[in-house]
Amino acid sequence: MKIKSKSNLIIAILIPIAVGTLSALLSGGMSTFSVINKPALSPPGFLFPIVWTILYILMGISSYMIYESDSPYKGRALEAYAIQLFFNFFWSIIFFGFHRYLLAFLWLIALIFFIIIMIYRFYQISPKAAYLQIPYLLWCLFAAYLNFMIYRLAT
Repeated sequence: MKIKSKSNLIIAILIPIAVGTLSALLSGGMSTFSVINKPALSPPGFLFPIVWTILYILMGISSYMIYESDSPYKGRALEAYAIQLFFNFFWSIIFFGFHRYLLAFLWLIALIFFIIIMIYRFYQISPKAAYLQIPYLLWCLFAAYLNFMIYRLAT
């Protein structure tokens, strides 16, 4: 990856980190996770901020690659990126803040759908940028399992 603008790269990385941090602060995040009944395969709580930080950095790098491209389709790709960030932001609030596990699961399914659209649009411009989003998609699929099982255990 050739860096055209270090400041644009830093901003691109800071945007998803800021979205995730603000969402976690508003939702109460991990303090709630420690007290809910969790399914098998639940990772330890300390792992979540580490994984999300890595995923947000990858998201930022990926979005930077699209932003700096000369593609006439980058606007549509970045629109898909913004939509999935919106869904990402509110999932934590629905799940941790409001304890609406079924609604959070359905919201997460929508998020996964928008991640797939984003990856598709990124791939049309830069396969490398799309590939950087694959860990995010996989983590959200795993999160869907956790979310659904938490819902089942709570009902």
